Amino acid sequence: MGSLTTVPLFSYSLVLSFLPTLIVAQLNPVYFEHDCNQGSGNYTPNSTYEANLNSIISRFATLSYFNYGFFNLSAGESSDKVYSIALCRGDMNQADCNTCLNSTATELKQFCLRNKIAMAWSELCLVRYANRDLYGLLENDPHTCAFNPMNASNPTQFNRALSELLNNLSSEAAASGPLRKYAAGNAPTGILQTVYATVQCTPDMTQENCTACLNYGRRELRLCCLGRMGCRVLRPTCVLRFESNPFYNETAVPLPSPPTTSSPTPSPGNGNNTTRTVIIVIASVVGLLILITISICIFKRPKRNKDIPIKVETKDADNEMSGADSLQFGFDSVLVATDNFSDANKLGQGGFGAVYKGQLPNGEEIAVKRLSKGSGQGDLEFKTKIGSGVQN
Repeated sequence: MGSLTTVPLFSYSLVLSFLPTLIVAQLNPVYFEHDCNQGSGNYTPNSTYEANLNSIISRFATLSYFNYGFFNLSAGESSDKVYSIALCRGDMNQADCNTCLNSTATELKQFCLRNKIAMAWSELCLVRYANRDLYGLLENDPHTCAFNPMNASNPTQFNRALSELLNNLSSEAAASGPLRKYAAGNAPTGILQTVYATVQCTPDMTQENCTACLNYGRRELRLCCLGRMGCRVLRPTCVLRFESNPFYNETAVPLPSPPTTSSPTPSPGNGNNTTRTVIIVIASVVGLLILITISICIFKRPKRNKDIPIKVETKDADNEMSGADSLQFGFDSVLVATDNFSDANKLGQGGFGAVYKGQLPNGEEIAVKRLSKGSGQGDLEFKTKIGSGVQN
């Protein structure tokens, strides 16, 4: 790890102690800590690498998009390519963020003259640049801890409340989405005493990597700052801080609402619709069965003879006429009995049709009247006609 230079935290904490109601936007970025990586090599003055680095630094002041305070930038090609990751505290707006990034990057370049890899943490942001890609890598170095030399009045109670607060905030920040992994909150530490804290990861960290980074930070905080009134743990991909006075804005720039997938809400009449559907289905099935049954009956029913209507009567032994309704003959049998209605068997012609004599296979004589199509003659007239015809 390169050289670390720290501006004492005491002066910042002292300002907050005398001005507890001072809002963040009015604070000067008095805190600055940096690391110059001496083992990464140096770039030469006025080289292409320096031109690419200057290009990135100048962009910080004029960024037209906010991206919720996180930026992954690069400039140049091949060995002269410069990579940079920058992060503003989660409660910063775009204007304050741009100002912090520009001033921090400019100051870092001045402190780490010609170093290809360097990093700085200031009051409201952090800036890294290197000759390699930094995005998505969980790195432990460089890291440091800076604390307020003043001790808490009730260390045991203060440390217990602080530990629970940092644990809750770390879980919240790690579980946040890819736009911002930041959480802030406070907890009472005694009568009229409160501890305030923020935790934050760079959004390129996965939930697992953010959790790991914050766990390392809390472990380092316990070794470095236990019982102190304030402390910062600074790492490449996460930052933890607590103070005994407010130091952050209560509200941050709102994140966009995540898309929601909701199941369709059943309408109030959904139950009635279901019942209606069941009734329609049952009625359709029953109607189909009835239709099939009727079709089968029609198909199997004997076909009715559509030839010219014929009435047949016989003369019994008592010389009485049997009713036409009591005799039924097939048309083929009548054709045979009358010799196909030959003129030789024709007994006469009436207004309703011709009368023919015939003989059944058992020798019984019959009279057949072949009614004309428009005949309206009834049974009584037919019987009288046949009776006289047969007797003749």
